[in-house]
Amino acid sequence: MPAATPFGRVLTAMVSPMRPDGSLDLEGAKALARHLVDQGHDGLVVNGTTGESATLTSRESIEMVAVVADAVGDRAAIVAGVGSNNTAHSVDMAARARDAGATGLLLVSPYYNKPTQPGLVAHCRAVADTTDLPVMLYDIPGRTGIPFASETLVQLAEHPRILAVKDAKGDQWASTKVMAATDLLYYSGADEVNLALLAQGAVGVVSVVGHVAGREYAGMVAAVDRGDLPAAREIHRRLIPAVDAIMSTSQGAIMAKAALVELGVIEHATVRLPLVESPPEHLEILRRGLKEAGLL
Repeated sequence: MPAATPFGRVLTAMVSPMRPDGSLDLEGAKALARHLVDQGHDGLVVNGTTGESATLTSRESIEMVAVVADAVGDRAAIVAGVGSNNTAHSVDMAARARDAGATGLLLVSPYYNKPTQPGLVAHCRAVADTTDLPVMLYDIPGRTGIPFASETLVQLAEHPRILAVKDAKGDQWASTKVMAATDLLYYSGADEVNLALLAQGAVGVVSVVGHVAGREYAGMVAAVDRGDLPAAREIHRRLIPAVDAIMSTSQGAIMAKAALVELGVIEHATVRLPLVESPPEHLEILRRGLKEAGLL
């Protein structure tokens, strides 16, 4: 049986809907959150990379947590992204996210200033000590420039509230060794390798393509749970065109919003600079991928 998890099993790193002028569409965020839960999600990540956390103000980030928590209640875990390259800011955001209704925290490794591994340990422990919420570490060195070393993850696993890893490092051998050495709950953080990590023991996914394939990923997780690898593999292969279209055409938040507009879930595909909306040729790739995957 899979390990119990306070984060859910099928999570999507939710976009932050916006109006054409770039302001947050909080009513759209509520509707999207309810839609995602209705489509098979038992957890939502708010203010992650795909939520454009880098260009939301602190106030907007907390507003997003509050409206999503209000929209779905106890139907899903609400995991708030609170990571930054300023430990004091992350500590403050963790406390504010808890007060706004978050049930878990997502903590990315500090970016740009490239701390040492001991600094990374101290940063994560400081944030985890702030609240009583469970913490999911986010390992994505391609964006941050600093990975969680395997030894660092083993060390952080000793903290009573650091319980999980969103793994987007791309080193599955390192991941499987940490899974073997700790009780950390692993989540695939890259849709291209969802099935591979689930097969190695990950408990779930934190997805971008899940915006349009929540039921499919819930089916994949369930198939792996019951040992039905052929069924899981069939879902994985069926979604290849959608994963390619959303994850490889330009950038995840841009394409996820465009896909949600195509499906009529959100009204606008607005993103904030330095992101820009998809050109017509990218939208055509997206429509073709969604159709070939049976999602449109």
